[in-house]
Amino acid sequence: MFVDEVTIKVEAGNGGDGCTAFRREKFVEMGGPYGGNGGHGADIIFKVDEGLHTLLDLRYQKTIKGSNGENGRGKNQHGKGAEPLVVRVPQGTVVTDLDTGLVIADLSRKDQEELIAKGGRGGRGNTAFKTQTNTAPDYSEKGEEGEEKTLKVEVKMLADVGLVGLPSVGKSTIISCVSKSKPKIAAYHFTTLNPNLGVVKASDGRSFVMADLPGLIEGASQGEGLGDKFLRHIERTRVIAHVIDMSGSELRDPYEDYLLINKELGEFNTKLLEKPQIIVANKMDIEGAKDNLEEFKKKVPDVEIFEVSAATNTGLQAVVDKLADMLDAIPVNPLYDDSQIESHVLYKFKKEEPFTITRDDDGTWAISGDEVERIFKMTKFSGEEAEYRFAKKLSRMGIDDKLRELGAEEGDEVRILDFYFMFKD
Repeated sequence: MFVDEVTIKVEAGNGGDGCTAFRREKFVEMGGPYGGNGGHGADIIFKVDEGLHTLLDLRYQKTIKGSNGENGRGKNQHGKGAEPLVVRVPQGTVVTDLDTGLVIADLSRKDQEELIAKGGRGGRGNTAFKTQTNTAPDYSEKGEEGEEKTLKVEVKMLADVGLVGLPSVGKSTIISCVSKSKPKIAAYHFTTLNPNLGVVKASDGRSFVMADLPGLIEGASQGEGLGDKFLRHIERTRVIAHVIDMSGSELRDPYEDYLLINKELGEFNTKLLEKPQIIVANKMDIEGAKDNLEEFKKKVPDVEIFEVSAATNTGLQAVVDKLADMLDAIPVNPLYDDSQIESHVLYKFKKEEPFTITRDDDGTWAISGDEVERIFKMTKFSGEEAEYRFAKKLSRMGIDDKLRELGAEEGDEVRILDFYFMFKD
């Protein structure tokens, strides 16, 4: 089964908790803190596997979850970090974060690996907090939570040339003649339900990959028929070969067919119309095709047209040789240019405000923000010393001053996530 798009949730592993322990051997005076750090949670990595051509393995997985790091132990024993969870995907896979709309990874190179979700770091044991002024800290950290993301994973096939056209114009027959691909061929619409790839060789031995894309119809870019399900596979192609039934055997006007397909390509992605295009006038062995071609050339004078008959395997080698020449002159560019990648990186690592303060309807001051919530989640409220350290961190971040500025008074209730405490001035 060909599956080229799935939605999944990924959860990287949480870091292990740090340990609070003390050295208590009989002959070791003032043994001090002895708690180890927690291990790192498992990262989730996507890796290209050239042997895969579908996302079928991911279709029935609702969630991909990495292992948690081990907790730290006494005697300064650090917890073991979890091994990264490697998810193998086909070459040409694009991963998008549905919450932000950002493209996380475009896995288009052989053996390419990309970090998709980062595991949480391990919490520090109390040994890590020992200082000259605090030689016996009685607190440690919880492990950091791993990243959680909801992803759209889609395959955009790697093909140099894409065959496009309405149903039953002969695309499958063409690719079966010029390559060893064996698509299903029959005398009814939508015979081809999955894209077919074939390696095509020119007369001089040059080769390239051609994709036979399922027939498009009017409204395909909005989801009609097979819809935009397969239009994504045209995005990576460097040349579009537009196959037209020049005989009008389906009682259609070849010129109207040409306009309709280009309209759908443009509505899906305007960049598709910027790709070099040739016209493959198929079914030229049928009566009336010559007359239709003469009329067609008058209306489309600027695009090179090749007369072929896929049924009799006539004229196809000239098309293949021309496509090879065109590909020699067209560089292989990534699907997402540097500006898109750069904007993603800048967005991802843009420094945000460490906190924001709002007031709930009941008068509670609500503090939120990634940094302050991370500190809260990693704090073990196991004693006064840990609570004091947490309060001191908030004060250093400027939260106390901001609360005073907003009018908070002593005794007011303050909330971070589901944790409530009293404000003291």
